[in-house]
Amino acid sequence: MVDEMYHKETYYDLGRAVEIVKEAASAKFDETVDLAIGLNVDPRHAEENIRISTSLPNGTGKEVVVLVLAQGPKVQEALDAGADFCGNKDYLDKIKAGWVDFDKIVATPDMMPELGKLGKILGPKGLMPNPKSGTVTMDVAKAVSNLKAGMVELRVEKTGIVHTTCGKVSFEQNALVENILTIYNTLAKARPPSVKGQFMEKISLSSTMGPGVKININSIG
Repeated sequence: MVDEMYHKETYYDLGRAVEIVKEAASAKFDETVDLAIGLNVDPRHAEENIRISTSLPNGTGKEVVVLVLAQGPKVQEALDAGADFCGNKDYLDKIKAGWVDFDKIVATPDMMPELGKLGKILGPKGLMPNPKSGTVTMDVAKAVSNLKAGMVELRVEKTGIVHTTCGKVSFEQNALVENILTIYNTLAKARPPSVKGQFMEKISLSSTMGPGVKININSIG
């Protein structure tokens, strides 16, 4: 029983937390493992509104569907790199009509004025590309390759929490730990100078259908 495996108010070392999440997963599908990190930031301040990306050493375990909005030679460049969809006006029109059958958008800077008009559709779904996350770029091939290889976006929400995936319950424990450490270290390097005191305040781990397991921050690093 999960209740016998851990106590919800206990903080566990990283390795043990991963073990518990893997053991508690009971769904018939390969559950996603999610990480929630509470930061001591105020996203209303520009320098504390963290939005960065990092590639996970062991990937996410998920097939990422990538749409690239570009023109000219960049279209073929994106397709050669593995983009699922690539084009410009036709795809902008499809999005306007409600099409969102993709996980990420990469756009060249010249496409952003038109894409920006679709903010009400893409914004709430977290699909709007951004230079900070490497998804607004002329190097579309690199962006596509990174996303396909397991790049995740670390974006602080209004509540000061970063939610991200770090793999699947089928991953080996060490693979999940490596992914989590990569996310932790990436965020640590992005600490705004204005933040006083502890930067990362709370960290918890959970699978899609499983309970949240609190991690002892001192066990990381």
